Amino acid sequence: MQTPKDIQNLDTPMLTIDSLIEAQVTFVQHWLRKQAEPLSMEAWQWLGAQPLSKYISSNDLQRLLNDWLLDHPLSEVMRADIRDILHSLIYHPANDNVPLSELVDDTQVATLADYVGSHEQQRNILIHTLVGNETFADLLTQTLYHAINDFMENTLDKAGGVGKLMKLGRSSFEKATNRNLDEKLQTYLHRNIKDLARRAEANAQEHLSNEEVARLLVTGWARIKEQPISHIQTYLRDEPDNSSIDHIEASIQQSYNRLRMSPYLHSLVAAGVDTWYRNHQSDTIASVAASLHIDEQAMAQLNQALLPVINDALDSTWLTAHIREMLQAFYSQPNITDNLGFNNH
Repeated sequence: MQTPKDIQNLDTPMLTIDSLIEAQVTFVQHWLRKQAEPLSMEAWQWLGAQPLSKYISSNDLQRLLNDWLLDHPLSEVMRADIRDILHSLIYHPANDNVPLSELVDDTQVATLADYVGSHEQQRNILIHTLVGNETFADLLTQTLYHAINDFMENTLDKAGGVGKLMKLGRSSFEKATNRNLDEKLQTYLHRNIKDLARRAEANAQEHLSNEEVARLLVTGWARIKEQPISHIQTYLRDEPDNSSIDHIEASIQQSYNRLRMSPYLHSLVAAGVDTWYRNHQSDTIASVAASLHIDEQAMAQLNQALLPVINDALDSTWLTAHIREMLQAFYSQPNITDNLGFNNH
């Protein structure tokens, strides 16, 4: 006589390990899909509560910066993106309607002017560099000499007989003094211009007071602040074979490549990382993230953006195969198979 249990066994198909695994794979995927958002938020809350020093050391950060950033030049793709983005920003039509004052406030200029004006020693060094140096005197000497020489040549050529007489007098002077008149003129100009440059430097240092320097900066800003930002384009070239943006990017890349391999930059990076780590090693990961404006609200928004990716990953064949492989490994253990008494097929 059949028992109720025997009758139930006749009505219910025999459950095999393979069928159980397939059912569990489907269940796990469905469960993870439903729990993806709360699980990720709980994971963030757990991670945020952990101290930074528990998982990250100063050496870890330095290796990350060295191996990921400093050891590699910028790729050609990234360099091209930088050039294209700079071009889009600099030549954007919006720049035609926005004045420079939108970028820099008048109070910022006034603060900068007061700061520059209050540093008398640095101001005097700047004046000496611009006015009192030998290069400036030499340049001015050559400019005046060529101007005088051109004037004399053109005048003498147009003066007819008088011009010929003056040229004869010049030749006689050079023979009598055994010196070239051009050389004499340059020496005279250089000696007097150096004296004039020293006087100009002294006058500038005497009369350009702190208030005057600040006033000049503020006045200069007032003259240009209402110009559109696009006015900057007048100082740039935008030709296929002569692009200012290309030159700027190439110069930055050259400097970066030289610096990233130098012991100098590596020592600065190490010092900066050590300083930052000392200040934050006892902080939780959440507090460090909060300094970058990454909080639970930001993570919730990130979760919403990532959910389609997560759902597609859960439905993917590679993840399904891994879940099935994990469950097969579990059920293939002898103690599990023997104790449950499932059929293998």
